[in-house]
Amino acid sequence: MSPGSPAPPVADARWNAGDLGCGDLVLELRLRLEAMRPGQVLQLIARDPGALADIPAWCRMTGHTLIAQQPPEYHIRRKEN
Repeated sequence: MSPGSPAPPVADARWNAGDLGCGDLVLELRLRLEAMRPGQVLQLIARDPGALADIPAWCRMTGHTLIAQQPPEYHIRRKEN
């Protein structure tokens, strides 16, 4: 974080996916978010180069909210239903 940047959201759960590729990453991400309560926030660390495009697109398609993104760190709020 650079000086003056807002603080990252508080995470209810954390997952370091390392270099896990897109297919395996989104499958595991789906399972982890399903295990959380609606509105909770997952802090994801994803170092796969494709994550920069894949994570926002996956959130749009599934209805989860990408509330912060500073690769390799992403904060995703679980959808309400």
